[in-house]
Amino acid sequence: MKKECLALLLMFGLISPASWAQEHLEMVTIDAHGPARPFPHFWEETFGSGRAILALRESYLSDLREVKKATGFRYVRFHNILHDEVGVYDEDPQGRPVYNFSYVDQIYDGLLENGVRPFVEISFMPTKLALRQDVHPFWYHPIVSPPKDYHKWDDLIHAFAKHLIDRYGADEVAQWYFEVWNEPNIDFWTGDPKESTYEELYDHTAQALKSVSPRLRVGGPSTSSAHWVDSFLQHVSTHSVPIDFVSSHGYADDTVQDLFSSNENIPMDQRVCRAIGKVRNQIAASARPNLPLMWTEWNVPSFGPLRARDTAYVGAALADDIRQCDGLVSMMSFWTFSDVFEEGGPKREPFDGGFGLIAMGGIKKPSYSGFALLHQLGDEIIPQNAGDLLVTRRHDGTLAIAAWNLIDPDKTGHSKTMDVKIQGIRPDSAVRVTRVDYQHGNTLATYENMGSPRYPTQAQIRELNAVADHNTAEDLRLSFGVIRLEIPSNGLILLEVMKR
Repeated sequence: MKKECLALLLMFGLISPASWAQEHLEMVTIDAHGPARPFPHFWEETFGSGRAILALRESYLSDLREVKKATGFRYVRFHNILHDEVGVYDEDPQGRPVYNFSYVDQIYDGLLENGVRPFVEISFMPTKLALRQDVHPFWYHPIVSPPKDYHKWDDLIHAFAKHLIDRYGADEVAQWYFEVWNEPNIDFWTGDPKESTYEELYDHTAQALKSVSPRLRVGGPSTSSAHWVDSFLQHVSTHSVPIDFVSSHGYADDTVQDLFSSNENIPMDQRVCRAIGKVRNQIAASARPNLPLMWTEWNVPSFGPLRARDTAYVGAALADDIRQCDGLVSMMSFWTFSDVFEEGGPKREPFDGGFGLIAMGGIKKPSYSGFALLHQLGDEIIPQNAGDLLVTRRHDGTLAIAAWNLIDPDKTGHSKTMDVKIQGIRPDSAVRVTRVDYQHGNTLATYENMGSPRYPTQAQIRELNAVADHNTAEDLRLSFGVIRLEIPSNGLILLEVMKR
């Protein structure tokens, strides 16, 4: 039945919600002892963030600590570690390089002290090393030019890497990742022609890093919309250039033409993982088929003025992306963990549709609650045929099952009913149900009920975060091995089946 027809029938009382739910009851059977495979939490290993200098702010570090508690993430990636505001590169009156790593140390010290390692994006060009003064339109105006002198660039990268090893030790820095530049296929790189000049930058950078220590992990091409990977891999293979991982980007609201060079009708909710699959196949067909793939920027679709990234939609969309991308990628770096972020200038209000899990002022969004819930999934997965279910198992034998009801925010959606039958355990086993939806963990609704204050007080922020942190779990039992779940539109449920 078409959703529009259903809406009219429900509106005029021609069918009841109860009869609709019963007619469209979804039934799922799960074997608690079914064969499983490893399930690394690839979606929460890494997060993106605003540019490097923001890591010196307490608001940034406070948000980082909160997301770390919720997800356990291990790496953070940001632009601009070489920007003039970080003070890394200067030249004396005779044009000789002068290095200063004092802010670099403070930035990386702050991350490491909070249990997060850098995923180092080597960008952007210091003014005095730039061939041209081409600036990107971001508010902080990064220079996106190639270097004027590759000898000086090589020396800078060598000095940078050597300093990191001297300060943090080779064993520590060998656990970091070094990604050469950001999205050189678009307006973040003004080399001409773009691809060959980026390859020159990559070659010099990779070789300079490896000259300091062969243990340093370097990769690229860090392109937007899954571009250049096949030709880049051919280049590094032909010229024997070091590479330890492949990286690219793709967002759910990138166009199909941009991601796939086609006019195929691919829903936004499928585009990220389809693009990852495309790149995974390109790696498999290359001379380096076993290279890990790091998807170093992505997010769910924003749906423009609907500002979907501020809503409970993110939890259900994230769960569905985890299902689709499982097995295709080593890491996915959600852009971003926080709205301490200034690409368009200083933030003006909370809940402005920004990328982060935490809004301006430290307010935890519904997306934060969605990530926190999915963090509780187990470390092995029992494969299922259902398109709205992840069945995982923890070390102690507890089943951790995610179920969701994904509806694009620009569509009309309805609740669904799911009967989950668990085989292989006591038919009256204890279960716990935790929810994230428009009624649970929805700080946006509470914020709007406050009148959407542009500058919430600390008391209001505490009230909002109490909604995100409130334990919504219900302790229930199976009935004859079955539990019935009612999942609202864009609802996300964690069902824990306790081992006895």
